[in-house]
Amino acid sequence: MPQQKDIVKIAIQMPGAYPQLIQLDQKKPLTAVIKEVCDKWNLPGPDNYALQYADGVQTYITESGRCAEDLYKGIQSSDSGVRCDSMKLLADVSTDITFAQEFISRDGHSLLVKIVEDAHEAPLIMTHTLTAFMELMDHGIVSWENLSSVFIKKIASFGNAKVLDTSIQQVSLAILESMVLSSSSLFNEVKHEITLERLVSHLQVTNQQLQTKAMALLMAMLLAGGEELFEFLEKRNLRQYIHKNIIHSSSSVGDEMAHYLYVLQTVRLNHLEARMRTPLDSYNQEQRDMLHGLRQAAFETESESGLSNERRRSLCAKEFKKLGFSNNSNPGLDLSRCPPGLLALDTMAYFASRYPDAYSRFVLENSSREDKHECPFARSSIQLTLILCEILRIGEPPSETGSDYHPIFFAQDRLLEELFCICIQLLNKTWKEMRATQEDFDKLLCCVCRVRNLLDFIIIKKKKS
Repeated sequence: MPQQKDIVKIAIQMPGAYPQLIQLDQKKPLTAVIKEVCDKWNLPGPDNYALQYADGVQTYITESGRCAEDLYKGIQSSDSGVRCDSMKLLADVSTDITFAQEFISRDGHSLLVKIVEDAHEAPLIMTHTLTAFMELMDHGIVSWENLSSVFIKKIASFGNAKVLDTSIQQVSLAILESMVLSSSSLFNEVKHEITLERLVSHLQVTNQQLQTKAMALLMAMLLAGGEELFEFLEKRNLRQYIHKNIIHSSSSVGDEMAHYLYVLQTVRLNHLEARMRTPLDSYNQEQRDMLHGLRQAAFETESESGLSNERRRSLCAKEFKKLGFSNNSNPGLDLSRCPPGLLALDTMAYFASRYPDAYSRFVLENSSREDKHECPFARSSIQLTLILCEILRIGEPPSETGSDYHPIFFAQDRLLEELFCICIQLLNKTWKEMRATQEDFDKLLCCVCRVRNLLDFIIIKKKKS
């Protein structure tokens, strides 16, 4: 039996027929109501008829419009239970674009904005309100640019709060992400209002949904914000938080989070692109010092201060040759190829400073071999760095659907350099086993291919584990 509150009396008229006064059960399907009206007037084919408002804007009545009107009134009810039920239903049905158009045409989205700005509702109702708002905005009917600063500040305050219902925070972070993605002006507003420290702290909680939404907003801001935000996240050791609280948490990484980890990995690796595409400048003192540092770290040379220029050049050329540079009189020419450009110098310098014993052993061991069996350190390093750039896809922009992140990446601050240090020693070992010669550099390429296969295996194995 319908409740009395669901029964209303309405007048229905049609040209050439007596008006009807009917008791309308608002819960009854619209098609059933139209059939009953047609039956009273003896009209065949009720599917050919529709109800239309007689007053005001004379729009046709649809199930979506009818539902939109009911919910528009329900979310303003003085009864909190009715408001909660109405808002929950609104959040569910707002995914339908037809309903969304009907509700927005009644300025329903503005009503939701006011409810959020006032912030008087209980947490459950507020969660439903924010969810409904997000679903409505996702249809693109209303521009994000129309939102007020008051609303943006309120949503940001939800994201910044230390003690708040996590459901409210999750939806709030999703709304802020959509703002950032929609325009640069909204990104600047969000950047001004949101506390980045708080976003990073959300990654340390055990709630995976909250972690994911915080990560989504951070990545959206990182892609929009450039170098300044990148430096902030690096200083806050974002990588370590991710490694500890997400990758090594008790729960498996979800698909959405996997995408954001892939994006962060890509962005961080792409910060190496500038060095990869820059050749060595022989007039740059810092780069020249790095180059000569490789020679000085490998050989205990006599003091060069008392040597003539000719003697010093001869000594340097001899030692650069032992290091495996092809242009030993001007080794900078070996680093003019881009890629790998200056990255090859960076990896060699890192190996020499981070693992000095292994570096010295590599160079001196090859210096004592017969010339034809020396493994050319510099030449090998340049080729290996290039291969690593290709495997790690340095310079490629992140894909919208990519999710191929490497857990090993988040375990190291200098992944490229650490992989290089492992592989250059493996390459030397393989070189010796193959009895390769400098004249037959194709064998080195074969070694590199074996290293590439091993790297692929290491990365995949680490990811699965």
